[in-house]
Amino acid sequence: MGSDNSNWHSELEYDQWVALPVVGPRPSARYKHGAVIVDEKLYIVGGSRNGRQLADVQALDLRNLSWSTIKLKTQSHADNVNNGGLSDIFPATSGHSTIKWGNKLLLLGGLSKETSDNVTVRFIDLESQVTGVMEATGKIPVARGGQSVTLVGSKLIMFGGEDKHRRLLNDVNVFDLETMIWNVAETTKTPPAPRCDHTAAVHVDRYFLIYGGCSHSTFFNDLHVLDLETLEWSQPQIQGNLVSPRAGHAGVSIDEKWFIVGGGDSKSGALETLVLDKSTLVLSVLTSVERNDPLASEGLTLSSALVNGEQFLVAFGGYNGNYNNKVFVMKPKPKDSKQPKIFKSSAAAAAAASVTAAYALAKSESLDLPVVENSKGKVNLSVEIGTIKEEKKALESSIAWVKAEKSTLKAKLDELNETHTDLSKELHSVQGQLAAEKSRCADLETQISELQTKLSSMQSIEEKVQALRSQKSAFDNDTSVQRQSYSGSWRWMAP
Repeated sequence: MGSDNSNWHSELEYDQWVALPVVGPRPSARYKHGAVIVDEKLYIVGGSRNGRQLADVQALDLRNLSWSTIKLKTQSHADNVNNGGLSDIFPATSGHSTIKWGNKLLLLGGLSKETSDNVTVRFIDLESQVTGVMEATGKIPVARGGQSVTLVGSKLIMFGGEDKHRRLLNDVNVFDLETMIWNVAETTKTPPAPRCDHTAAVHVDRYFLIYGGCSHSTFFNDLHVLDLETLEWSQPQIQGNLVSPRAGHAGVSIDEKWFIVGGGDSKSGALETLVLDKSTLVLSVLTSVERNDPLASEGLTLSSALVNGEQFLVAFGGYNGNYNNKVFVMKPKPKDSKQPKIFKSSAAAAAAASVTAAYALAKSESLDLPVVENSKGKVNLSVEIGTIKEEKKALESSIAWVKAEKSTLKAKLDELNETHTDLSKELHSVQGQLAAEKSRCADLETQISELQTKLSSMQSIEEKVQALRSQKSAFDNDTSVQRQSYSGSWRWMAP
């Protein structure tokens, strides 16, 4: 980029991440924060660093690339609050969700030292810089972190998360911003497994999508769709690239495209930036970063910004062994002129129709398609054929990748089998040695028993010998006395 920071957006290439040359001091590095872009400003709220939760609110002006601190005040106090006293009116929080609603930022969920038993909805008025708590009623959900919150019309849809007792959740709660009432959505069919740190999006204000996340032991790369009219869950098959499971990633929608970045599993961060076409459910890898790149982090945020009439993706923060406070931007390619597909009934039916059409095309490439009439006029299906061909190519690419993975896994399996054979031989050898040692120990125990028996006999013999010695000593004494008597008599008789 050039030295003119105000013109940074004009020099970007499509679909490539670039770090912004931010001027001046930056906010502290963090993850699990909230982020929203309003009027060409990126607002960062709270987060966590080194096990300590944060309570600050920072703003990056995307026109001059400078950061500033937002000094909040409560509804009952008109005085500005400095950084040191900010937590008195705005608790340090991480794992919360941040949503733009009018001229306010809404903060839902998250965990802090002051977490109550139920979800708290806080607001920040960007004009007055006043913060407070929205008085909610109804069936208020249990407090949690790592949930997703999505705005659909005037309602917020909260899914999943993990409560303060580490219990994973998969409930759907709806907060009406006009009535301030919470309700629980009574869904049907099979819901997603309880999880946290997933992403969520909505399609045509009817289909609520959940992707990825994790439990305490499993990372997911599945897609679930909730029809907001019928409240039925489905799990359509994702088309296109096969990617690794991930949690802690971030996502944002621009028109039909759902962009997903970051996250990872217990071994490494996810290097790919993904884009899911919400109308066709085709997943593609947009670009990839190097290992240990700040974008391959968990707990980062992803927002969309409209600058000079162009759409941009803006990523901030995250943790991948190091905490990050850099700002990365990408200019995605504008959508093409193809007429997008829409869901006709349910998400699962749409995905199935797409796959069925792809297989039908593989069998008959030269099929002449008529022009079909509907209530909106005539639509030339040749455009649809082009889309299906792209899907077919994506499927073929996925099949090739799976075959390559299968070959790699087979080689690893052969290697493991060979290792298993060697270890089995070594085990048999050790078992033979152990049996020989056991036999030797048994012989030694027998010898010890025999020696103990002999020792007992020797003690008895020793007692007999001692008795004989005593008898011999007594006999010797008697003999000596008799000799002395005889000697005296002869001396007396001598002349």
